[in-house]
Amino acid sequence: MTIRTGSARYEGLGKAGQGYVSTQSGVLDGQKYGFNTRFEDEPGTNPEELVAAAHASCFTMALSFALAREGFEDGTLETTAKVKLEQDGAGFSITRSDLVLTARVPGIDEAKFQEIARGAKEACPLSKLLNADITLEATLEG
Repeated sequence: MTIRTGSARYEGLGKAGQGYVSTQSGVLDGQKYGFNTRFEDEPGTNPEELVAAAHASCFTMALSFALAREGFEDGTLETTAKVKLEQDGAGFSITRSDLVLTARVPGIDEAKFQEIARGAKEACPLSKLLNADITLEATLEG
């Protein structure tokens, strides 16, 4: 079993408050977030972009390992996740995560690539965690 931690601190309340997020690894250490970084364009992070980065990296690693299990030894995978935050009554919900993948995998045919990519989307632990629609647009290049 693996356990990873993240933490957040919020000073003040509502729009006037200011949050700070940190990760166990220290990659994020007191990174600023708040209303202005979440809903406006102030520098800093927000929960949705962190979920998007986590989903993109989780799916991409799952696909990398799935391709390796199938005997492919080389390739490049690039994924963007677009996480959608929508009003849900008095609050908000993440309603979808759209994965957009561009890949170069020498020797693979399109049908096999799509099959493995779909399987990786379903197997990714973040895909399993999200209670949202998850789409995948996978492009195999040259």
